[in-house]
Amino acid sequence: MLTGITVIDFTRHLPGDYCGIRLAGMGAEVIKVESFGDPVRHVETGIFAPEVQALFPDKIGRKKSVLLNLRAPEGCDLAFALAAEADVVIEGFRPGVVSHLGLDYAALREAKPELIYCSITGFGQTGTMGQLGGHDLNYQAVSGFLGVNRDVDGRPVVAEIPLAELAGGLFAAEQICAALVQKERSEKGAYLDIALVDVLASWLALRVLPEWPGQRGRESRETGFPCPRVNYNVYEAADGRFVALAALEEKFWLNFCSAVGREDWEPYGGLRVEEAPELYEEMKGLFLTRTQAEWNEFGMEVDCCLTAVEEADTWARSMYVQSRRFAASAYDEPPVQTPPQSVQGRMAETALSAGGSGADTHDVLRNKLGIGDSELRKYSSLGIIPDKK
Repeated sequence: MLTGITVIDFTRHLPGDYCGIRLAGMGAEVIKVESFGDPVRHVETGIFAPEVQALFPDKIGRKKSVLLNLRAPEGCDLAFALAAEADVVIEGFRPGVVSHLGLDYAALREAKPELIYCSITGFGQTGTMGQLGGHDLNYQAVSGFLGVNRDVDGRPVVAEIPLAELAGGLFAAEQICAALVQKERSEKGAYLDIALVDVLASWLALRVLPEWPGQRGRESRETGFPCPRVNYNVYEAADGRFVALAALEEKFWLNFCSAVGREDWEPYGGLRVEEAPELYEEMKGLFLTRTQAEWNEFGMEVDCCLTAVEEADTWARSMYVQSRRFAASAYDEPPVQTPPQSVQGRMAETALSAGGSGADTHDVLRNKLGIGDSELRKYSSLGIIPDKK
């Protein structure tokens, strides 16, 4: 879908990397430009641990990698030349850094007016927090997302995946695709200011609307998403694992009650847990009578919105993953494949890139900028680019 589109990716963290991966998965040529000593490449824990990368796309998977010394003017000049030849530029520095490097939108727009330029930051390019550092937990907190996701004791729940960064990367890819459509129609470029806080905040409209000035007096809990209710909750199974029941609509709740032989529960499906504590305890007891696998099979047979809560050690082998061929398991011998894009109902699978950091530097500079071998060797001797691998 994006064949023929070239993207220069200057980002160093997950939101931009994930955005680039999404665009590459749709056919774009994504060239990741890294500076010498990129600290993120050396992180080997959390989402960048080897075993996690086996299931999640590698930061450089499906991308070409160029390594430049951006502390040297020659390195910045090469980066500028690559960006000026591209359709899209993505960057994720704090506001003002790209101006210092001479790679800001204003400078590049002079060279290519139709350029699409996307800045991805935690707090955006404007506002009082724009220059602050932050991580996913901060973005969840400032957006209000953390405040509305609480445990039974009322404490905010810390997610085990970087929700803001993944959501921001996805949103940036969406906005870039929209800008490409505009460019095709009007030959106009675009500047996209993507703030991770804004992305998560946009998910909270139903929850925060009643608290907005002029909306007070409406019951926020009723306007917010219906959770937790007896028919919309997570329950523990006999083996200590969990299942999710989301039988919100009456038909699903009636199907569930009938299948478990508890038609007497039918009138109470819409009640909140605190409104029906006895029913809630009975349902907890019911779910403890079968294992997660047994309840999952039940959910496949009975149309009642009942599914297993997959864990990190079960997800790759889950029925959904296996049936969709979404990713090869980390426990399998064949090379791992990245999450595919579904195009016209077919799964387009792409193997992870085997190249390391800067592996494509010489080829990209030669093909994109027409730089000859002698000049490449000169740049290499000056420490502007790595030696050819």
